[in-house]
Amino acid sequence: MNVKSEKTTTMKAKLNIIKGLGILAIVVAALTSNAQQDPMYTQYMFNTQTINPAYAGTWESLGFMALGRHQWTGWDGAPRTYTFTMQAPLKNERVALGLNVINDKLGYEKRFYVFADYSYLVPISEKTNLRFGLKGGFTNYSHDLSAHNILDPGDPAFSGEITHSFKPNFGVGAFLYSKRAYVGLSIPKIVNSTFDTNTENFTVEGEIRHYFLIAGAVFDLGENVKFKPTALAKASFTSEYGTPLQLDFTGNFLIKEKLWLGAMYRTGDSFGFIAQFLFAEKLRVGYAIDFSTSNLRNYNNGTHEVMISYELRFRKEEVVSPRYF
Repeated sequence: MNVKSEKTTTMKAKLNIIKGLGILAIVVAALTSNAQQDPMYTQYMFNTQTINPAYAGTWESLGFMALGRHQWTGWDGAPRTYTFTMQAPLKNERVALGLNVINDKLGYEKRFYVFADYSYLVPISEKTNLRFGLKGGFTNYSHDLSAHNILDPGDPAFSGEITHSFKPNFGVGAFLYSKRAYVGLSIPKIVNSTFDTNTENFTVEGEIRHYFLIAGAVFDLGENVKFKPTALAKASFTSEYGTPLQLDFTGNFLIKEKLWLGAMYRTGDSFGFIAQFLFAEKLRVGYAIDFSTSNLRNYNNGTHEVMISYELRFRKEEVVSPRYF
């Protein structure tokens, strides 16, 4: 294939993915959304596996990712999220497995997630692949009601503790991608559930079905600069507590295939900045900072997020360029 033909094929693949994104975006935007519950990430474009099991295997290597997020620093009881993911291709190159471990704490409320991923590859063309994924696992939830500072220490509504050591759930996802563009749709937890105390004095929504739409593309701006716009839409349609559809928009620049620099905006919530450095295309270290745009900006010092990922490649072929997502 000559250079001109290869560029034409790549452009067609990218246009097909962008068309698919447009259709999915219209469907999601047309629906009424409700409460948001799952942990959020500023560096979601490098942490897709937590929300979409079909992403497992896209690295084409054994890979590990660890991320720590401290939200609304300076505010006691603010969210703290620690995430670990792993993905690995099997001997059957179309199959990949993944693992997600998440420790999420908000005040006295604690959630610990362990989920496994299964991903299957369906080649669409020479440049474009489609993966389907299944996610399955459980949530360990606890909430010590008696630890709250309340006006009436004897209030029966704040007695006892909610503890659920095993709350199983499962999810599905699809991920369409080429080397330079992608679009994914997923439901990481399908089963809705609630957590109650033994005395039935307190109930909290434990698992809410969320829908995620994610997409991005990479464009050359010169010999040493690339631009990657990405977007994430998140919605829930099953909770009685309605909130607007939440959208994340991010633009990142890759400089000399080594340094990512970018900015993000989350509707109704925050804006921020992202930086990531690549070491020999195997080790990545990223940092992000968010600043609230709501009234919460008066009560916190921003949100900080650190991410580290590492890949073990066993194939002999040389990697000529880093992964873009």
